[in-house]
Amino acid sequence: MDVLSCVSVVKEYEVEVIVVPAILLFLFVIFLLCLVLLRFCNKKKSSQSPLINNYKHYQINQPLNHQNHHHNHHHDNKHPNHHHDSNHHPNYHHDNRQTNHHRQHQNSSPQRSNRHRSHLQEADKHQFMGFTSFLSGLGPHPFIPALLGVVTVQPPFMMVTEELHHRDLLSFLWKCRQDNAEPGCDMTEKRVYTMARQVASALDYLHSQQCVHGNVAARSVLVGRDLTVKLWGLGSAYRRSERGAGEAEEAMELRKWQAPEVLARNGVTKNSDVWSLGILLYEMITLGDPPFPQLLATELLQYLQRGKFMKKPASCSNALYSLIKSCCQWSPQQRVSVPELIRKLESGERTANGSTVLRVPEPLDVEKYLREAGYGEAYNYAVF
Repeated sequence: MDVLSCVSVVKEYEVEVIVVPAILLFLFVIFLLCLVLLRFCNKKKSSQSPLINNYKHYQINQPLNHQNHHHNHHHDNKHPNHHHDSNHHPNYHHDNRQTNHHRQHQNSSPQRSNRHRSHLQEADKHQFMGFTSFLSGLGPHPFIPALLGVVTVQPPFMMVTEELHHRDLLSFLWKCRQDNAEPGCDMTEKRVYTMARQVASALDYLHSQQCVHGNVAARSVLVGRDLTVKLWGLGSAYRRSERGAGEAEEAMELRKWQAPEVLARNGVTKNSDVWSLGILLYEMITLGDPPFPQLLATELLQYLQRGKFMKKPASCSNALYSLIKSCCQWSPQQRVSVPELIRKLESGERTANGSTVLRVPEPLDVEKYLREAGYGEAYNYAVF
């Protein structure tokens, strides 16, 4: 009787005890399968998206400039630029010349994206190899950094040059301003003559190779451990060799270092390099002051047209100031030639003061320097 009653109870509650749990278990399994499928689909989509989005803003640095030169330098060069050249300032990488390649459309296939990437890498390599070929074609010189090798197996393409411990001359001059400067950072008038002679020697060699530098400045000069200096910043010279002298406006570097005829939108020449070398002398004797600090770059051409020039710095001797002015004559034909300048620098080096350390009254103010040097200014010269 008890067994029959139990069986009847099971039959009575069969739906609640067996069917409902089975249905719930079935629904739960289906729900889990849906979650797994959704997760798999999302992963598949996310794995495909980088093929498109990675090329939305593919940037390539333009020609190399001396700016980033940690020598034994692997130069990470996608294109030769500074800037080291271009508008570089020491210890701040300020390279505003960049090429932005066209945005890849979202409906592009992965195969098209891969072809686009391959094309960019080939263009990169072509530009980079062009610049290294340009440098090697100039040949070795004791006051131009030695090119030791290049790496082009795969991006990033790299250039290896000799080690130049103190990096760019402008940073070195700024270190010499400090009261607690490291040993060897003391600048004297004699050392100014020595360094300027080395730069002039490099410039004379470049001119003999029919190469106009176009960017002579402290930021374009590199300083070795023994304080030998070497002229760098050849990116704009390479671009002119590739595109022609007609690109004068594009290739013009910071205006306050340029000769008046270059400000008037004529091309750079050997004579304009001499003007810039005179401005470099001013930078060295002032331990890195910007030229024409009281003027905007847009005011400079008219200022020079009136026959005006920078006043003699307090730390500058009459002989050195006379040499600066002989480099910075208004008429290009009246400027001292580079060979004659080398002879005058050698003569000055023999008689210059080598014991009195140069000092400046004001500490370095980087923001003030950038403003007075003309970084970030718009240029619209009135030419008369």
